[in-house]
Amino acid sequence: MASRKSREYDVILLGATGYTGKLCAEYITTSLPTDLKWAVSGRSHERLSAIVEELKSFNAERAQPNVEVATLSLDDLRSLANKTRLILNTVGPYHKYSGPVIQACSETGTHYLDVTGETPWVYEMIQKHHDTAKASGAIIIPEIGLESAPSDLLAWTLATLIRETLSSDTKEVIASIHQMDSQPSGGTLATITGILEHYSLAELRKSSAPWALSPVPGPKLSKPVPLSTRLLGVRKTQHLGVLTTSPTAGPNVAIVQRSWGLLGGSRSYGPNFQYHEYMRVKNSLAGFIIHAALCLGFLALIIPPVRWLMQFAAHNFYAPGQGASRDVTAKDAFEVRAVAEADQDVPKPRLAMAKFRHDGGIYYLTGLLLAEAAMVLLTNDDLTTKLGGGLLTPAMLGQPFIDRLRNAGVIVESRIMPE
Repeated sequence: MASRKSREYDVILLGATGYTGKLCAEYITTSLPTDLKWAVSGRSHERLSAIVEELKSFNAERAQPNVEVATLSLDDLRSLANKTRLILNTVGPYHKYSGPVIQACSETGTHYLDVTGETPWVYEMIQKHHDTAKASGAIIIPEIGLESAPSDLLAWTLATLIRETLSSDTKEVIASIHQMDSQPSGGTLATITGILEHYSLAELRKSSAPWALSPVPGPKLSKPVPLSTRLLGVRKTQHLGVLTTSPTAGPNVAIVQRSWGLLGGSRSYGPNFQYHEYMRVKNSLAGFIIHAALCLGFLALIIPPVRWLMQFAAHNFYAPGQGASRDVTAKDAFEVRAVAEADQDVPKPRLAMAKFRHDGGIYYLTGLLLAEAAMVLLTNDDLTTKLGGGLLTPAMLGQPFIDRLRNAGVIVESRIMPE
């Protein structure tokens, strides 16, 4: 196993010909240091070369990436991983293609980042490869794109703010997808149906159980979710408005709970910490309709003929690897807001608020998150030494990650609310 410092590349972008991969390559070309040693990788030399040609239009003065052809066989992936300090992986659906990528990186001590939202697959990868990655020093962080970096960073930010400002633990964080304009890509639609084909209902239940991704048992629910919310899917809060069930809540909650465990459990966010995530809606009726539609939709997808019809529709809407152009998504925006309650034994515990906002398409944001997280790992030796290795979470990159995102134009802000 070659030392990371002596390897040919700093970064290899695997899956550069896909929709998210192309956007990540564009961001690296336009925004990362020009002395970065990087390559694009995939199965087709012709398609990769075409991507490299396209990148010249974004920054003609910059040296373009090399091309590294590789299949998804374990031997090819081990060879690829040994050439680089870090792999950015945009090859999805991840449960179908990317298990060997994590295995290769774990065995070779190569850092790894991806943008999956597939909780059952992440659960499987933790069971199979966490110990190997920890031993080799490979920092493996799945879900560092739209799912689940914004949610995880906001929970970490609020818990840190409350501890530093109020000398208190955090009892609950309620987050809301306040705005999300972009439409899903073909890869996202293929993943939704494919994951139900790949995993049994028993496996899905096991991986989606509360605190399933946490390395230590999580706290019992000290502040129950209102009964009306559990039945109707609607929750009203003073600072976030009317909320309903969010289709992205599952993976985000699981990653935040893993961060709680990895960062010290009761000693970090607090022994009674809870995280809940919803989506903002105009009124309670709209919230109930969305909640009911999501529940019925999931039940329908369990039925194979319905799932096959969805797969057909997905491929006719956008094939995997395709999505809206940057021009189409230029006026889009994505924003998450969150409110945290301090764990104080008083009638009115103090509150804190935080916001994560990016103006532009969600898949461009995902490429940005991948690239900036890579730079955190490549330029912060003290942090990587402290983290050691293993299957970690976005929040473990902490303030260095947030600082880089702010410099890239992402708004991440927090404040203690007045008494």
